[in-house]
Amino acid sequence: MREYLLTLLITAAVTYLLTGPVRKFAIVAGAMPEIRARDVHREPTPRLGGIAMFFGLCAGLLVADHLENLNEVFAKSNEPRALLSGAALIWLIGVLDDKFEIDALIKLGGQMIAAGVMVVQGLTILWLPVPGVGLVAVTQWQGTLLTVALVVITINAVNFVDGLDGLAAGMVCIATAAFFMYAYRIWYGYGIEAAAPATLFAAILMGMCLGFLPHNMHPARIFMGDSGSMLIGLVLAGSAISVTGQIDPDRLNLFSGSERSTVHQMVPAYIPLLLPLSIIAIPAADLVLAIVRRTWRGQSPFAADRGHLHHRLLEIGHSHSRAVLIMYFWSALIGFGVLAYSVNSASMWIVLGVVFLSAIGLVMLLLPRFTPHAPRWAQHFVPPRYRRYAEPSEDGENGEHEPGEAATAALAEPAPVAAVPGVNGATAIGARTRSTKGRKVRI
Repeated sequence: MREYLLTLLITAAVTYLLTGPVRKFAIVAGAMPEIRARDVHREPTPRLGGIAMFFGLCAGLLVADHLENLNEVFAKSNEPRALLSGAALIWLIGVLDDKFEIDALIKLGGQMIAAGVMVVQGLTILWLPVPGVGLVAVTQWQGTLLTVALVVITINAVNFVDGLDGLAAGMVCIATAAFFMYAYRIWYGYGIEAAAPATLFAAILMGMCLGFLPHNMHPARIFMGDSGSMLIGLVLAGSAISVTGQIDPDRLNLFSGSERSTVHQMVPAYIPLLLPLSIIAIPAADLVLAIVRRTWRGQSPFAADRGHLHHRLLEIGHSHSRAVLIMYFWSALIGFGVLAYSVNSASMWIVLGVVFLSAIGLVMLLLPRFTPHAPRWAQHFVPPRYRRYAEPSEDGENGEHEPGEAATAALAEPAPVAAVPGVNGATAIGARTRSTKGRKVRI
């Protein structure tokens, strides 16, 4: 565990320290596209944050290669080299897209090629546990198709959810934390060395996200761009592929009996290994809904819009920070709920806990629908939006207002706000700017 923690910390430190210089480079290179209709930030913000994340990935792999216990992963498996090759290719495509806005079909082709590069080097699905049937071996072509599909789906799911400051990095970090705990349990608890690469990849991915988040939290000073979102999506998919279909369920010794009975009974414990969709359920759901929504309207599935889940949260009245925290909550609930269920599927307390937390999540989603008001004695201890009674005015009058009256007046007569010059982040105050030509940018 100490080696994994050291690798995580070094990856996070390298990513964090490089993000500042990368931001300056992105500004100088002009990697600040004009604000689009679907964007929620109001000032041009530099991209290319994926550059720092990629070098963090390289640093993590380099450090792990020189640690005594983790060096065996590189000696006995070619998966780290396969992951690095695919990550380098997808990162290069993302950098070009952040700068030049390449076509969506070209990006899709690049994603498939990156997945193919990993398959050629051995990072592929070999067999699948099918409930009621047993362990089913897949042919080379079937394994290749499954691997490519899994990589492409995961990359685009993460890319689609990258719409708010700190959202994609935070959700992937939470999901990866649950996956790391599961993979480490298989590797350390059951002594299955085939899970060691997946555990290493998960630790490095957490470091990449944690190192980038301080620069990307609201208001963000830099975006990860496609170079970052596609990169972490590929690493997440690589972690799942590394352990999916390459571990014999009988080696876990959870149940006795035939192989068919073993696989059938341990499906709850094997859920996080079948597909990464269980740990990125929200991005995957957003991806499916976006494709259905766009095709229903007669649009291309790759056409951008403002119908994503995080856009809907903003539309119903959630603030930027609250929308991100709600998405974090649901990601943690699903990821760690599946993890707890896989450890002990017979415990009713786990099911009841998940149901209770789901009810809390639904209440959080509906918060903008009602505004609770504090009693008179607590007026001075709560924010102004929760105060039913107005503060005494200078002429001595203390008028009472109906709920929402103050907010309506504030919307009717907004206070003038001075624009902030330069590049200040995703939600810098000021008028929406459509172009950065002729503007002085503060580096």
